[in-house]
Amino acid sequence: MPESDIQFEPTTLTIPNPDLVVVKDDKPNWNLPDNRRRSFHNFQTTMRYSIGIRAPRVLPLTKRIDRRIGDMPEVRRITGTTYFSAMVVAQDATVLFEAYAPDFAPGQCHSMQSISKSAMNLVIGGLVENELIDLGKKVKHYLPKIGSGYAEATIQQVLDMDVINNFDENYDASYEHDTQVGAPVGYNREEIALGWRLPPEGERQFSSREFAASLVSNNVVNTTGYTEYRSPNTDILGWIAETASGRPLIEFLIEIIEAVGIEGTYHIGLDCDGVPQFAGGACMTARDMVRYGLLFARNGKGISGNNVGSAQFIQETRNGRGTKGIKSRSYGYSNATFTNGRWLGHGGYGGQFMLADPDTGTAISFFSVLEDQHAFTDDYLPEITECFEDIIQLYSNN
Repeated sequence: MPESDIQFEPTTLTIPNPDLVVVKDDKPNWNLPDNRRRSFHNFQTTMRYSIGIRAPRVLPLTKRIDRRIGDMPEVRRITGTTYFSAMVVAQDATVLFEAYAPDFAPGQCHSMQSISKSAMNLVIGGLVENELIDLGKKVKHYLPKIGSGYAEATIQQVLDMDVINNFDENYDASYEHDTQVGAPVGYNREEIALGWRLPPEGERQFSSREFAASLVSNNVVNTTGYTEYRSPNTDILGWIAETASGRPLIEFLIEIIEAVGIEGTYHIGLDCDGVPQFAGGACMTARDMVRYGLLFARNGKGISGNNVGSAQFIQETRNGRGTKGIKSRSYGYSNATFTNGRWLGHGGYGGQFMLADPDTGTAISFFSVLEDQHAFTDDYLPEITECFEDIIQLYSNN
């Protein structure tokens, strides 16, 4: 019988990856409340695509505990909940407070979620300082084929979460989507681009930039002045950075990690095209995230004296510009960071926060995992930032 006539039957049954398949409440299995804590504590093993980066030189941290921090009732409260994973406070290169949950180790990485976005402050700030990007230019100037969801927005609008389009950052939105042009597109669709869930049966995998380019808008202008939070903004910023500089994003990221001087491994998710997912894909230890915060507290000066980002850009981030916070938040959004006009930092889905205060050289990292249905409550991060503001105030007169 000719070889071409031989019929081969499949011998192995395959199933969709159990972590990434949608199973309940429009969530992939890893993000169900019962599984979320384990997943956040091991997120680098959950994402479909990721890489790890280590620094050649490490910023050593000494320890001199300031008992005033641990004695604060609000610190006891936020580190005593079942949500809590880790918290580190450092000034210059000295650890002033450090605490970990029983099920989380000091050398263990934790998902940073949207804290990853803050790297765009350094990337774009450096390009502005080197006159490679003009914040007043529209996105279409750098990305001529971009969709109407961003084409008419300025780079500054994208940096400040000040753009209106049909993306809906709604963590309890339906997994199903309306295929009509202009219909709202939910966060759960973006998770496919991030590699955090599988596409529905019959759909192909798509990249983060393809997803961002597909968004549409009749008018991108935000007339309210309040933050219009949209994770694809970060994908647009990274795309512009590559186009304007001619350099791949991974080169910027390596420069940042080396300037921070992390001790462990920085993990970052990739999309199917190999693009780093700054919208929310980074993982670090709590000590390394406080080192990352210290880079902002030093206005972008690296451990070897090199500069990443722009000190002027960081100072401009803190001068009260940007969009206003909503509801109970005392902070707004400016240049890819949260800020109250003094500190700058970022929060993350599920209960993460990083804060840096250049006035005192202080940084704080905080990891936790909200285990309610949607891992998000409006009042949780404001409570965390109020506590952190009390901590940095301890050092304001030193």
